[in-house]
Amino acid sequence: MEEVTYFNLLYDYYGDLLTDKQKEYFESYYFNNLSLGEMAEIYGVSRNAIHKQVKNVTEKLEHYEKVLGLCELNNKLNEIISKMDNSEIKSELEKLIK
Repeated sequence: MEEVTYFNLLYDYYGDLLTDKQKEYFESYYFNNLSLGEMAEIYGVSRNAIHKQVKNVTEKLEHYEKVLGLCELNNKLNEIISKMDNSEIKSELEKLIK
């Protein structure tokens, strides 16, 4: 899975566990595609500080996934559901995981 897609997916699951500043940096970098230099200018801090924060956030997201495994569980459930024949049960299960 592409790195950006992977971290965006993890952010969907665990973003609420981050601080407001961490969310802001993550979204600026991954959603708005700003460079570290652009972010440093906007936030009035060094490029290195931005780099450390973005790295810290991605490490936290990976840690949350390692401990909680919600993304992996959802992928496994989607795989099982896709193989089901009973459309009524399949539809109800899809509603639960979305």
